[in-house]
Amino acid sequence: MSEPFSVRVTVRGYETDVQGHLNQAVYLNYAEHARWSLLQAAGITQSGLIAQGVGPVALETTIRYRRELLAGDEADVTCAFTWSGGKTFTIEQTITKADGTVAAEITAVGGLMDLKQRRLVPSPQDVFRDLAKDPGLFGL
Repeated sequence: MSEPFSVRVTVRGYETDVQGHLNQAVYLNYAEHARWSLLQAAGITQSGLIAQGVGPVALETTIRYRRELLAGDEADVTCAFTWSGGKTFTIEQTITKADGTVAAEITAVGGLMDLKQRRLVPSPQDVFRDLAKDPGLFGL
């Protein structure tokens, strides 16, 4: 298996809490940034999804905090899709400090919503495969 898709982020001072740690909600922003970066790298745009009448939806997210991130820290945020063959998929993400220390592990369950019917599409992997210029980034 190839390495998961990854983007680098730098913790900004305004993203930290009173203790100087990265605010817990910002971990979700970093994860979302990595997911949209993967879509972009695969050749899928937000406008392209809308033109197809679909949009990604988050159904469940779990964050396991492992080590603190502080202002100025650089970290890599990975993103790997796992396909169940049903209406949903899982995205495993790891936020790793530049020194290799795992700061957080994020597991998300998502789907693609048909924007007219307001229901999940039956086979999101097929939609991603059809839209992507590089479906390998999705493990397809």
